[in-house]
Amino acid sequence: MSTYRDLTHRGSARATVLRTVGTRERRSHLTAPRVPTVGIDIGGTKVMAGVVDADGVILEQIKTETPDKSKSAKVVEDTIAELVLDLSDRHDVHAVGIGAAGWVDADRSTVLFAPHLAWRNEPLRDALQSRLAVPVMVDNDANTAAWAEWRFGAGRGEDHLVMITLGTGIGGAILEDGRVKRGKYGVAGEFGHMQVVPGGHRCPCGNRGCWEQYSSGNALVREAKELAVADSPVAYNLIERVGGNVHEITGPLITQLAREGDAMCVELFQDIGQWLGVGLANLAAALDPSCFVVGGGVSAADDLLIGPARDAFKRHLTGRGYRPEASIARAQLGPEAGMVGAADLARLVARRFRRANRRRVERYERYARYFQELQTSTGLGLAERPGALAEPGTGPADRPESDAVRPAASTDPAPGPAKDPQS
Repeated sequence: MSTYRDLTHRGSARATVLRTVGTRERRSHLTAPRVPTVGIDIGGTKVMAGVVDADGVILEQIKTETPDKSKSAKVVEDTIAELVLDLSDRHDVHAVGIGAAGWVDADRSTVLFAPHLAWRNEPLRDALQSRLAVPVMVDNDANTAAWAEWRFGAGRGEDHLVMITLGTGIGGAILEDGRVKRGKYGVAGEFGHMQVVPGGHRCPCGNRGCWEQYSSGNALVREAKELAVADSPVAYNLIERVGGNVHEITGPLITQLAREGDAMCVELFQDIGQWLGVGLANLAAALDPSCFVVGGGVSAADDLLIGPARDAFKRHLTGRGYRPEASIARAQLGPEAGMVGAADLARLVARRFRRANRRRVERYERYARYFQELQTSTGLGLAERPGALAEPGTGPADRPESDAVRPAASTDPAPGPAKDPQS
């Protein structure tokens, strides 16, 4: 938690509060309530929602198509709300976590920008929280996936972990000592837009030579299509498989042919893997993690991708031979990682929500016992004391301390909740 030194020497009180968020996550995920929460993973093509328990087990999962980016932000909110309400009909949902493919601010409340959706400075948390009547947490989808792998997957037990997600582009996240490192403005981990080839392929971000233009699903498909359009002899098997229709070439098809031993597809994965290893070596020089976890759809190729990446990583690592090398592991939770991580992070919000409710109820019960004792000792009926036992939220328990009746004579005070410095 924050200290006086934090307040006086490290900036404003608000900044100090934001710095304690990661500490609260690290300390409280073990003591968070073991209650079901909903995780939402919003991608460019689908919205995945699921109820997840405290052990990371998915109790139920549903999917729908992502609204077109031409649709308004309200349409996306309606889609999320419908999924949550559908799941709430069958499960006791205590909080909702959302992993969004976009930039999320440091408060984890506003989506600053989402390339596949009409979100521009969208106050998503407040908009949904008012509709769902439960706490809502919003984060970047790579951050939620990294959290899930650290809690339940390939990153368990790691103190310094970097997550790389290979899909349409490249996403990333950093965890240190159980804390997601989001950066000053919440947008850390955009590794895919590191420039590795100045003047290289144009990236949708506007720059040229970004890492994701050489090691991603888009790069894999682009290279395969170029060979097919050129009618290269090495691409004959691929051309035959799609019946000459180059537009039907997809990443999963290339992965399937590579597993079947197609030489060109295997070579394409080697190229993608080598560029992946180069980027990981650069990240190791900057961040020095103990483990890289590689996830996303492209990672389904497994050793066809990870093998060349490990070789390139060792070849390009700064100080190779004289320093410990980070391990490179494939993610274990698959495409559900973002959803599971969002649900688990939401449980930390549910913890504070449930504690506040519990304290209000216990306070009301304490005053109820006091007035019952008062009735017994004086013979004065409760009906003769208007408002003595009003509904929670309207009675003495919810008045300011100066106005509430103090149960000074009580001989059997109810035990209050344990004091928690993080609440």
